[in-house]
Amino acid sequence: MRIFKYLKKYWIQAILAPLSMVMEVLMDLFLPILMTIIVNIGILGADPKGATGLSALVLKIVGEPTQTMDIIIRVGIVMICATFIGGCFGVLSGVFTNIAAQNYGDDLRRDTFKHIMELSFEQTDQFTTGSLVTRITNDITQVQNMVSMSMRMVIRTLMQFIGGIFFLTMIGTDFGVILMIALPILLIIIILFLVKASPMFGRIQKRIDNVNSVVQENVTGARVVKAYVREDYEIKRFATVNNELYEENYRVFKLMALISPLMSLITSVAMISVMYIGGTKVIHDFNDAMPNGMIAGDVIASTTYITMIINGFMMLAMMFQSVVRGAASIKRLNQVLDSNPVIVDGKVAQPSEERIGTIEFKNVSFAYPNSSGENVLVDLNFKIEPGESIGILGSTGCGKSTLVHLIPRFYDVTSGEVWVDGRNVKEYPLDELRHKVAMVLQKSELYSGTIEENIAWGKENSTLEEIQEAAKIAQADDFISSFEDGYQTMVTEKGSSLSGGQKQRVSIARALLRKPKILIFDDSTSALDLATEAKLYEELSAKMDDTTKIIIAQRVASVKNADKIMILNEGKIVAFAPHDELIKTCPIYIDIYNSQLKKEGDEDGNSNK
Repeated sequence: MRIFKYLKKYWIQAILAPLSMVMEVLMDLFLPILMTIIVNIGILGADPKGATGLSALVLKIVGEPTQTMDIIIRVGIVMICATFIGGCFGVLSGVFTNIAAQNYGDDLRRDTFKHIMELSFEQTDQFTTGSLVTRITNDITQVQNMVSMSMRMVIRTLMQFIGGIFFLTMIGTDFGVILMIALPILLIIIILFLVKASPMFGRIQKRIDNVNSVVQENVTGARVVKAYVREDYEIKRFATVNNELYEENYRVFKLMALISPLMSLITSVAMISVMYIGGTKVIHDFNDAMPNGMIAGDVIASTTYITMIINGFMMLAMMFQSVVRGAASIKRLNQVLDSNPVIVDGKVAQPSEERIGTIEFKNVSFAYPNSSGENVLVDLNFKIEPGESIGILGSTGCGKSTLVHLIPRFYDVTSGEVWVDGRNVKEYPLDELRHKVAMVLQKSELYSGTIEENIAWGKENSTLEEIQEAAKIAQADDFISSFEDGYQTMVTEKGSSLSGGQKQRVSIARALLRKPKILIFDDSTSALDLATEAKLYEELSAKMDDTTKIIIAQRVASVKNADKIMILNEGKIVAFAPHDELIKTCPIYIDIYNSQLKKEGDEDGNSNK
């Protein structure tokens, strides 16, 4: 199974862990034999010469006892040594297991996160944020626990089970009959439990997905919740999904609560049977001590071994529970790991032409994957020359953002071709293509850290001077400098400590720091006042005049001075021309212009030049 390949790096620990466990269990199996010697010979005074098997070997090692207390002390020392040795190997087994399992979980979590980062939007759209969070945290923890248990408990359980049966039958064959009756009953109970519980664990993980999704939505959207006074509604919504998780967990634990006393009952019956059979033999053979009869020490050892066997069997049942739950998590992780990126590096290696910042759409149509199939963009044909400033206007849902997402290949076109600098974007390595493009979205994504770190996030190894220069162009330097800590001012999660306009300007500065050949503003100045926006565009024209700029906006004032303005309607280009031409020939543009600017007077609109 591919998910276990991450354990190969730690194969030494993965082997040493079960080997250490073997030694620990051998010591555990050895202890009842020593106890038998102490009781039979040391306490009841049986003849040492009648000892056989391991008992005889132990007596040979410790030497011929001269008195009763002598055998108790000597064998007692051996018991202490065996316990100490078993404890040491048990500790080593735990250490090796944790080294292997923890590193395994760490590598799996890192690789899963890396895989999520490499997925195309088409794949990530299939999973909710809460589900991805659950898979990379809870699901990996379940698999890690399963691996840890497999390295230790499987060996322990099997050795206790097999070794216990071996030593028990050596003491008395009648005890094997008890096991032949008890174990099939236990096995049936375990199988019924697994059949019943297996689908429950898959449902539990989905319930955890739902809880994480609701929490994530409410934490990130806390302002909206409070603004609409929807706290009670969201509390009830959380209570619903949380109750579903509780009920699913309750069903599993109720099943476990049922199985535990049943298995304990069978264990108790088996123990009583051993004591009855052993006690009867002790009484019957009281005058015929070893080697022909059975005495109290044998009964004590027998009860210990049968406890080991049945406890091992019960532990196996609990281990199967972990395996079943881990298997459900493995399936969910494989759904992520098997989702190979649809958008992959181009295979044609050739240098770009000298034209820098050129964009061309050739008969481009696009429909979102897994949608109804209706095209969002229809047969687009246009060309943008290097250094041009292009505005895009249109009603909500007309395909403005979709259009610019095709340039860095967030999605691939359904038909047609997108070319950048004389090359089809599908031929580019993704890193090379996306390094040409910087995009600023309407929703500004900032991270916990300083303002300097958030701007520098756009370019590795950038200097403070470069950061400040980008901030000045983005009209962010003034408000940043007004803070007591300046560029070292800490930004809280999601940038909640900054206003909407401040977050947008920091995001713009981050994009400008990269000095891209193509700069895309996806309605990313909506929170700026017209004067600040005008200064921003003036600085861009003066200091980044060779950069191709695409500006998606809702306001005519934002794009009025662009070299050309594209008017989109229902995924089609209605017009693509400068403002002066559109104001004479394009009815849609005239309507937008009149509704936004003419009522306020041309002075207001022209003030943004």
